[in-house]
This record gives sequence, structure tokens and C-alpha cells, in this order.
Amino acid sequence: MRGLGFVEHGGLDRLQFVDVVEPVPGPGEVRVRIRAAAFNHLDRFTLGGIPGVPIERPHVLGSDGAGVVDSVGPGVDGWAPGQGVLLNPGLWDGTCDACRAHEESLCRNYRIVGEHTQGTATDFVVVPARNLHPRPATLGWPEAAASPLVFQTAWRALRTTGALRAGEQLAVIGAGGGTSTAVVQVGKLLGARVVVAARSRAKEETLRRLGADDFVTFDADHPLDRVLWQASQKQGFDVLFDSVGAPTLPKSVRAVARGGRVVVIGATAGPLVEVDVRTLFWRQASIRGSTMANAAEFQEVLAHLAAGRLRPLIDSTRPLEQGLEAFHRLESPDLLGKVVLTVP
Repeated sequence: MRGLGFVEHGGLDRLQFVDVVEPVPGPGEVRVRIRAAAFNHLDRFTLGGIPGVPIERPHVLGSDGAGVVDSVGPGVDGWAPGQGVLLNPGLWDGTCDACRAHEESLCRNYRIVGEHTQGTATDFVVVPARNLHPRPATLGWPEAAASPLVFQTAWRALRTTGALRAGEQLAVIGAGGGTSTAVVQVGKLLGARVVVAARSRAKEETLRRLGADDFVTFDADHPLDRVLWQASQKQGFDVLFDSVGAPTLPKSVRAVARGGRVVVIGATAGPLVEVDVRTLFWRQASIRGSTMANAAEFQEVLAHLAAGRLRPLIDSTRPLEQGLEAFHRLESPDLLGKVVLTVP
């Protein structure tokens, strides 16, 4: 079976089509014929190699996918060949204390499709039956593939981890990626005043259309913390969503309100950060980490997607054969939304 991935970790020059063994569903598992797959920045990190995360190689990339049930393993009920589905890319063991408490994303053995296992940028993928969900009729194949990872991440980060409430102020640092475009929508759905901070206004119109109430820019002459402080009417933001990391997180902390929360879901521009903790204790603020979502939160997200209250923004769609070009799009400063592959 052929898929887009790599044999050795490294830069984009290591990206290639690889041959892997066609998967067979085991007990409690289902095999899905992929119709569409979507990339995330996680795929770029997986290609480069993540410390402490050994993976099977050759390796196929892609955490997000939607398709048709192809076959089921022993003990699977409720699924039959031909059913249209999308995948929850979060994998949990179902036996640990966190899983029994219905906090699956805190599972000690938590994994993500395409990072710890073979991914979706290929013909077939096998996942536990509990990771399948009917494809909402409101979503086509590309949209169904583009939704799961970013919207569950945004939902938990804001509603659960960030405890964002209606009437509060939310700052979204960075614009353009699939997660940030999802965060803007979720923030607006939760009733917040949403402000996007970016380095240029090129994407302002689209972000406002998704729900941003204000859009500000920052640079060396207009530092992020000062721009945000002004944008918050000098009150600070109740929640700041920062997935950039080293260049922005210290400044995000300086723009937090009293009792505010800085939520971190990634570090696309560097993981090592120096923060002035005096701001945190004086303002009784906090920095909180968030990853993916639990099963109940994923169901909530699906309900909003099915009702049309949330909608994935797709930057571009290409056939699997053009996967190399599609993956390179993740590096473009013009990226606006998710990059999707369609599979015949």
C-alpha cells in the first residue's frame, strides 16, 4: 500500500511516497478506506522527529481522515462496510484511571494517528471502532477530514482548559493555520470578544468573516504585548491562545488580565521560553497546557459541526498524487486553513 510519508526523519527533502503493509483490522478495530485526509503542523514535526516518540518506518503521515468503512474486526458491532465516517485521531487505552474518569486525552498511553501510528495519507487506515463517527451530512469528504483535530483541540483549549466564558476577551496569537481558524470560531461561539494578533493584515478579512471582532498587527516597532494591551482597553485578556511558543509566549503573559489564562497547545516557533513569573503571581494568572480532547468533548464538537455552527476553513485540496506539493503548502506564509488530500 502506497502513502505519503518518509523513511528517515529530516526536512522536506525526506518527504516521499512510501510502501507500507496494508493493515488488517484486529479485535475491536475497523478498517476505513480513506476518501480524504488532512495535514496539520504535527505532521511537520513528525517528519522532523519528535524526541521520545519512536515510530515505525517507513511511516505514513496524516492525523485527520474521512472515508468509508471497508471491513470490521472480530467483536465489532454497529459498523458495516459502506458507511461514511470520520476519524477521531486521538487514541486511548480505555483502562487507565484517566480513561475510567472519561478524560481520555489524559490517558498515560495516549497516542495520535499519524504521529504514533501509521497515518491517513494513504488508501486504508485501521483504528478502534470507538474512534469512528458518522460523517455529518453537512460536511463533504474534504471538510469531514479537515475538522477533527483542530476543532477538538480548539474546543478543549478554550472551553475546558481556558474556562472561557461569554463576555470575556480572547486573544488569538497568529493567524492562518487550521487550529487558529478553528479557535476564532469556537471563541465566538462561546460568546467571547475575539481579537486576532498577526504580523500582517493579509488574512484579516477572512478571520473577521469567521468571527474575529478585531484584528491587530505587531512587529519590532509595535511589540505584541503593547499591541494586545491596547486592544484589551488596557485591561488584559481573560484568555490568550498561543501556539507559537518562544517568540510570543513571554509577551502573551504580559498581556494577561487579572485572573487570566494563557493556553498553550503547541510551540511551532520554539519550545523553550523564559517567562517573568512576577506577572503570573501578581495578576493571579496562569499558563495552561492543553492537548486534543476527551470523547465527550469530541461529540460536542461533532454536534456543532453537524448543525453548521462550526465549519472548517480549507486552504487547498489536492489529489494524493500531488501530496508532495500539498505538504509543502504547510510552509507557506500565505497558508489559510487546512491542506487536504483526496484519495480516489
